[in-house]
Amino acid sequence: MKPLARLRRRECVDPGLWPDSMPALLRRLYASRGATTLQLAQPRLAHLHPPELLGGLDAATALLANAIADDCHIVVVGDFDCDGATACAVGVRGLRMLGARRVSHAVPNRIVHGYGLSPALVEELAALEPDLLVTVDHGIACHAGIAAAKARGWQVLVTDHHLPGEHLPPADAIVDPNLRGDAFPSKCLAGVGVMFYVLLALRRHLRERGAFAGAEPDLQVLLDLVAVGTVADVVPLDANNRALVAAGLRRLRAGQGCAGLRALIEVSQRDPARLTATDIGYAVGPRLNAAGRLEDMSLGIECLLTDDLGRARDIAATLNDINSERRAVQQQMTDDAERALGRVAIGDSAPPAAVCLFDAEWHPGVVGLVASKMKERLHRPVIAFAPAEPGSDSLRGSARSIPGFHIRDALADVHARHPHLIERFGGHAMAAGLSLPAAAFAAFADAFVESATTLLTPELLQAELLSDGELSPDEFCRASAEALRDGGPWGQGFAEPQFDGEFDVVGWRVVGERHLKLELGLAGRRLNAIEFGGWAGLAPPPRVRIAYRLETDDYRGGDAVQLIVVHREAAA
Repeated sequence: MKPLARLRRRECVDPGLWPDSMPALLRRLYASRGATTLQLAQPRLAHLHPPELLGGLDAATALLANAIADDCHIVVVGDFDCDGATACAVGVRGLRMLGARRVSHAVPNRIVHGYGLSPALVEELAALEPDLLVTVDHGIACHAGIAAAKARGWQVLVTDHHLPGEHLPPADAIVDPNLRGDAFPSKCLAGVGVMFYVLLALRRHLRERGAFAGAEPDLQVLLDLVAVGTVADVVPLDANNRALVAAGLRRLRAGQGCAGLRALIEVSQRDPARLTATDIGYAVGPRLNAAGRLEDMSLGIECLLTDDLGRARDIAATLNDINSERRAVQQQMTDDAERALGRVAIGDSAPPAAVCLFDAEWHPGVVGLVASKMKERLHRPVIAFAPAEPGSDSLRGSARSIPGFHIRDALADVHARHPHLIERFGGHAMAAGLSLPAAAFAAFADAFVESATTLLTPELLQAELLSDGELSPDEFCRASAEALRDGGPWGQGFAEPQFDGEFDVVGWRVVGERHLKLELGLAGRRLNAIEFGGWAGLAPPPRVRIAYRLETDDYRGGDAVQLIVVHREAAA
């Protein structure tokens, strides 16, 4: 059912001017991603866009500075994903560093409160008697919740990065680089990045007030959290985000991360000295996310806020167990989705332009992962729905898209044409969330598929795999693999390098029931390769064309490298 991807090589461009120490391999990789200088390829904190370009900061910093001066109770309201959890931890830690004495936090429970600052959460927060609420990684779509908070006499500061709707919520201040007309050059900040910028601006505001008698607080200690939230939220790694992530990775590799992240890296069985953005995305982030998906993200936030390494290890072990449970739930739901897709796309017939899936037994915290898996299978926009809670007549959906199809704009189009179908929605170009009545599912699915059919061209519906071309035989070495590992951070919008070429299949075997271990031949050399999930019951042909990543083989040690196969087809 997975579409055959069209393998296309990136265009060769002038590599630009580099210091002699820069490996030739990295020069061409950076240049093909639009980075033709060292500053663009490996940006530093000194190259960050200045906070004063971000709109709303004057009002935001005045609110916070006055709250600190008046000893007000500030409650940072997080979100139930990794970005929301790290943003909450950055907010709490940062405000305390900058002199706030009464700071606490809260996070919605996905089942009990719904998304973000809802009226139900506001009612629960009343027991805390807050003076100022600071939303992180949400708020721009929380009109009812913010109105409820304002009705109680609380002030509200929204820090968010999601796209706004037609009208803004009635907050006292809003900081969001994606507000219409905002001059901030990078529209790719994650929620945790926005909160970090608010703290940078607040420190400057307090400096101008003469608030620091001695040395100023060093906010760089928060960059480990900024890096994890940014990578886990899969926002594009433009130069500004790469500077933030690279700085955070340097802290984590040096063992300077907060206790919670050190414990999560440990339980993930990753080497902190060699930690990469990929490790964050596939090992650290999912364990933190698991709390918000199946349980309560307050446990994940506690892990990020404790300075007791023993306590952090205990929480990390619990999060690891929850993540194992999440994987089992996800696999069951994915199997259900595969069967449903089998009914959508029969035989060799092409699937529709978009797919909506629903199962009454699915968990609302895992539908985003299912949508992502099915989007990869079909190369189609996919929305997966589950009951908002057991027995509920309301559905929560999570949408994932393909390049060229702005999923939030598509939902806005459906909402404009059928205003009675969607209760609420929000998101980005590639991911979005929504709620709708269960009775409206069929009508919504028809309207969404109709919108996708209109907007998606045959070219956009063709899966494409970008390659950085071939490696020469002498580049299959540990030095190249280490340069690739350390040349990042790689990620969304600054793709991790992958190469292609034709190889002889010298030997193969199945490992772990589903994975294909290959021994490949090239120019008289033997190369080890593995294709995770690559065993489909058929022996590989004697000669293959593959797309792959080159990595160090730390299991075998020494100078060993291995190829991680991401695409395989018979050689022509």
